[in-house]
Amino acid sequence: MAENFRVLLSDSLAPQGIDVLKRYPHLTFEVKTGLSSSELAAIIAPYHALIIRSATKVTREVIEAAAALKVIGRAGVGVDNVDLDSATRRGIVVMNSPLGNSVTTAEHTISMMMAMARHIPAANAALRTGLWERGRFTGVEIANKTLGIVGLGNIGRIVADRAVGLKMKVIGFDPIMTAEAAARAGIELVALDQLFKRADFITVHAPLTDETRGLVGTAAFAMMKKGVRVINCARGGIIDEPALLAALNSGKVAGAALDVFVQEPPPPDHPLIHHDNVIAVPHLGAATDEAQVQVAVDIAHQVSDFLLEGTVRHAVNIPALSVKELEVLGPHLTLGEKLGHLAAQLIDEAPNEVTVGFAGEAADLNAEPIVASVLKGLLSGFLDHDLNIVNAPYIARERGIRIIETRSRETTDYRNFLTITVRAGAGSHEVTGAVFGNRALRLIRIDGFRVEATPEGYFLMLHNRDVPGVVGAVGTMLGRAGINIAGFDLGRDRAGGTALSLVEIDGPVPAAVLDQLKTIPAITAASLIKL
Repeated sequence: MAENFRVLLSDSLAPQGIDVLKRYPHLTFEVKTGLSSSELAAIIAPYHALIIRSATKVTREVIEAAAALKVIGRAGVGVDNVDLDSATRRGIVVMNSPLGNSVTTAEHTISMMMAMARHIPAANAALRTGLWERGRFTGVEIANKTLGIVGLGNIGRIVADRAVGLKMKVIGFDPIMTAEAAARAGIELVALDQLFKRADFITVHAPLTDETRGLVGTAAFAMMKKGVRVINCARGGIIDEPALLAALNSGKVAGAALDVFVQEPPPPDHPLIHHDNVIAVPHLGAATDEAQVQVAVDIAHQVSDFLLEGTVRHAVNIPALSVKELEVLGPHLTLGEKLGHLAAQLIDEAPNEVTVGFAGEAADLNAEPIVASVLKGLLSGFLDHDLNIVNAPYIARERGIRIIETRSRETTDYRNFLTITVRAGAGSHEVTGAVFGNRALRLIRIDGFRVEATPEGYFLMLHNRDVPGVVGAVGTMLGRAGINIAGFDLGRDRAGGTALSLVEIDGPVPAAVLDQLKTIPAITAASLIKL
């Protein structure tokens, strides 16, 4: 007999989504909207699923009170209103519906760009007051102009497709997309500074992370053409608002179209809202009938399929692995992610190929979640947006990264180990790690150099000529800088040849100290690694 499940809808959902839930006799649902976090926490205990939009705040308090909760479904993309760490810790799957509003948001971006180019809102407002000022509202064509797209995920690529149809030249920046994959979408992949310098219109389609906050700021505006126009239909804060205001006032930026703000709603006296060269609307990117219906239907299907069949789609935190599988795979998942993150710190450009080698007893393991963990670690060196072992492979393949698995049951000094080889335009790097004993993790090889270190914390990685005095010179210099050495491992290709030193330290090293280390004659390279 099938289990019965209770579903709570704490935000409004399109009727078509509710119709999906009604199809299943083993699901009962209730709609209770407008709840505060404390009110939600007080009633959440008996529910197995929670379906939300952006208004509900699923805090740690709510998660801890959710005794029966198995899944949280977000009708839409952003899950910044959910405490993901708490949900993951409790084993609650958090899903979103990332595809339902992609077309709508992309169309909104194109609409904002065209309205800005032709001064449509201002001209409409003037005409409503009785003014007929054709000369005042002379605009610009978008045909043959260069559109720069920052972020080439689903929405960014749809914007590119529409812009190509409008005869625009499209250039784009994405930290993990390959040039070949971009070219297939009609986009010329360029470095971010080149995008700022070349584009006539710039639109951002990236997540808001520590890395992207203020990404388009004073330094970026300084690189842009005079008369550039910018659009933000992604997240408030990616474009630095004070820097944008200064660029508008100076005439460097001819216009801006903003759907999002750092504070929403923005204060009534926000200077950008009242600027003559700014179009501002209240976060309407996903506000179409079609998008509201699609995300509602998508999340209703996803939650129903998870409760009734155990199927997981578009999870943003954890995959569906049994407790028994996690017991076996857990250390290898952790090792794979750390090796991927280490590999990301060895390359200077987006990877185009990743090989994950399983050797010894590891060759018999379930490879899929381990490869996904490697990709999560690797891509986290470039992106920090909703990366997990469910979506990392999809994002990698979407960006044109080739993924290869190899297996060998031969063993060396270790009974099982993983080797990650990452290829980029300038060459390749290889890192190897092992799980042994009481589930302990070890880093055992970097680019052919034998090392042995626990992959945790901060390391200085030094390349040097294998000559006397290097260890002493490094220790003396770090000591003078007040940096404690917790461990020192040295690998070399041969006596008197080339060596790689891995220096375990207690915390980050200032750039000035790295520069000082490079002045030691025998050292050819020095970098800081965090695992």
